[in-house]
Amino acid sequence: MMRNKDTSEYRDDVLTHLKYIKEKVDANFEHLERVNGRLNKAENNITAIKTIGSTLTVVIGIVLTWLGIQQ
Repeated sequence: MMRNKDTSEYRDDVLTHLKYIKEKVDANFEHLERVNGRLNKAENNITAIKTIGSTLTVVIGIVLTWLGIQQ
């Protein structure tokens, strides 16, 4: 009889700890979702800036080459 009480208390303690761990894991998952959304947006902005820079470099190169040919 005493042993069943110990087992029951242990089981309750384990379930309490598991619920706590599940809450923390869920909170971390939600936080990571928000962070990943911000990182994706930042990566897209960086890609746009790189694309604009590359395009301007090519256009300036073409214009300078054309001016060099004209002279």
